[in-house]
Amino acid sequence: MDGALASEPQASPPPPMPSIPAMDAVFPQLEVLEPLGAGGMGRVYKARQTHFDRIVALKVLPPELARDPAFTERFAREARALARLNHPNIVQCYDFRESSPAKDGKTYFYLLLEFVDGVNLRQSMRTEALTSREALGIVPRLCDALNYAHEQGVPHRDIKPENILIDKQGRVKIADFGLARFQKEGDTDAMTLTMSGARLGTAACMAPEQIEQPHDVDHRADIYSLGVVFYEMLTGELPLGRFAPPSDTRGVDPRLDNVVFRTLEKQADKRYQSAG
Repeated sequence: MDGALASEPQASPPPPMPSIPAMDAVFPQLEVLEPLGAGGMGRVYKARQTHFDRIVALKVLPPELARDPAFTERFAREARALARLNHPNIVQCYDFRESSPAKDGKTYFYLLLEFVDGVNLRQSMRTEALTSREALGIVPRLCDALNYAHEQGVPHRDIKPENILIDKQGRVKIADFGLARFQKEGDTDAMTLTMSGARLGTAACMAPEQIEQPHDVDHRADIYSLGVVFYEMLTGELPLGRFAPPSDTRGVDPRLDNVVFRTLEKQADKRYQSAG
């Protein structure tokens, strides 16, 4: 599905970012190597930190955010929280700041992130179906990472297969932690449209309260979203409508049914109250 809602309007693609040579001029401390992807929260490039000779991911946030007077303070506050997260299953934030003005006068807010050489969980599931044993190897690491981040007061708000990375050694890392907080304050449609027309926080993975009251959610929304990911890993399907228990899928242990169903409770106070 990739989360696009048929009833939602399609968002216009963001304006093109400067060329790689132009990006090199904006970020003289980096050698920008190639684009990696784009979405509603900006564009990502593979780059080399020349001083450390280290490959990093450069995430450049949309330039229009810089025009929001309240954004600078909010960006610094939230980025500091991200930079404090130090967990083996969370993509590390190395640096964050505002760039020097480009030739066109624009400045860019950006983050330097750990580069993960691999694929995301969505790509992995498209390549081959996961066994329940493989799913059970992934989920505890995600729970541990979420529990750690929640204890630091940093919910994710956008747990979905696209934000779960698996490197070539099989290590699992959650990406884009907390970036949903870098929104325009007071925006009534806070879950802004991404390039695909989906809300930020793929709709099928979002907790009911996140859709109904996006400004008033807590860490339990992440637990619901993780339940959606777990269900999809076990069954290959999304838990939509009156969905079947995971054990209806061949090879899935019936003891997992209650775990998944409790994680997917519509009311937050009926779910597990912590990822731990």
